[in-house]
Amino acid sequence: MNCKYIVAFLLAGGLLLNNIQAQVPSLPRMERDSTDQIPGAGFSLAETENGTLNFSFYTTSRYLNQKGLNESYTDSFGRSFDLKPRNDYQFQKIVLYFKGWLFDPKFRYIGYIWTANTNIGLGAQVIGAGNLQYQVNKHLDLGLGIGGLTSTRSLLGQWPQWNRVDTRPMADEFFRASYTSGFWAQGEITKGLFYKTMIGNNLNQLGIDAGQLDDGFDTWSGSIWWTSNDYGRLASYGDFENHQKLATILGGLFTRSNETAQSQAGTEDPENSQIRLSDGTNIFGKNAFGEGIQLESAKFEMFSLMTGVKYKGFSLDFDYYMRWISKMQFDTDMAPVEDLFDQGFSIQASAMLVEKTFQAFGTYSYVDGGRYGDPSEWVLGVNWYVLKSRVLRVSPELIFTDRSPVGYLSYPTLIGASGPILSVNLELFY
Repeated sequence: MNCKYIVAFLLAGGLLLNNIQAQVPSLPRMERDSTDQIPGAGFSLAETENGTLNFSFYTTSRYLNQKGLNESYTDSFGRSFDLKPRNDYQFQKIVLYFKGWLFDPKFRYIGYIWTANTNIGLGAQVIGAGNLQYQVNKHLDLGLGIGGLTSTRSLLGQWPQWNRVDTRPMADEFFRASYTSGFWAQGEITKGLFYKTMIGNNLNQLGIDAGQLDDGFDTWSGSIWWTSNDYGRLASYGDFENHQKLATILGGLFTRSNETAQSQAGTEDPENSQIRLSDGTNIFGKNAFGEGIQLESAKFEMFSLMTGVKYKGFSLDFDYYMRWISKMQFDTDMAPVEDLFDQGFSIQASAMLVEKTFQAFGTYSYVDGGRYGDPSEWVLGVNWYVLKSRVLRVSPELIFTDRSPVGYLSYPTLIGASGPILSVNLELFY
């Protein structure tokens, strides 16, 4: 790696940390030292016998330098593409939440406005969504509206409690489904054993209108996971909580869906989820498998295994993914391929260097796509929890990518990218 990127990484991180630190003394001392701040708690706007209304917000900003990447890449079909690396600062994302309960504390609602400012000028810049949930008891919680298909661990609901700021490891991003409209049930089967199952419209409805959906209503996901020693139902990454006993998690997740070309999310839609080959080719893209050949429909199935441990500020997590694409229907009788299989994994490790303040982390991702390529990614970074809570953090990171199969404007990597990337992030969840 070129030494100038290491220097830039350290300088950019240091400048941003110093800028934040200079502002912290203006806060009351009790706020600075408090460890009781709850991320997303927000402000109470109304509280009556018939319900409550709470407002909270999440925002990130990011300096991104992709100038170290190769200028072009060649896919598995021999086609060459030029890359457009960025070197900019973006007030990256804003999510405004309105939530509470109505008539009964068991009947909860949430509505949110999701903006991705990297997409200014595109139709996917702003998304409005929400859901309703009713908790029958701790074993059964019912919901309807926009929800996450539990195809990978990062969709169990722990966001934004990830090691990286608003960014999944490359392999997770490649394999996962996303958010769609549907119905779900979740709960605790017995102590430490949890489940969630959902039926929905498609793999990702954000940015898709009702007229683009097929009439199958055949997207389904199910997951079950076991935890020990208060690991946490939502399976957050990292041991910010500083477990004094070894805490573990083990689980499996499955998703299936029949997908069509017109029901795919746009390339730059928020929480973009597209089915790609491991060289980054969108399988529903025009001429994806050859000139004049269009894939019209296919069956998507994937299974992922998750496991991890937390102990005294240290964490180690492993996720394994398998994906099958079958029943591929093309607009020609000469189908270039009948089915596809990919597998891959991601490893994440972290350590709290200073309790509730500084955390170091690293990730490694790999995708085995057979003849379409085997991309990989390393990430090294640091989290500074400015207020000794998850409310505010600064996170510089270095990304080393080799032929990335994923990438869009709100994600730090480009499709086909190889080389180093510098990213410095600020996250606020209040």
